[in-house]
Amino acid sequence: MNWTAAAQSRLKEVPFFVRPAVRKRIESMASAAGRNEIDESFYEEAKAQFGQS
Repeated sequence: MNWTAAAQSRLKEVPFFVRPAVRKRIESMASAAGRNEIDESFYEEAKAQFGQS
């Protein structure tokens, strides 16, 4: 799964101990949506679905 630099930067704001799980969950959501790249807007959509706006 490809991540844009902006999305990767946002992911780095997540605490390191949960980052792998968050990354995997966002990638699963992107795959289910038929995406092959995660950009900042998709990252924000996924984060909102987690209930963390």
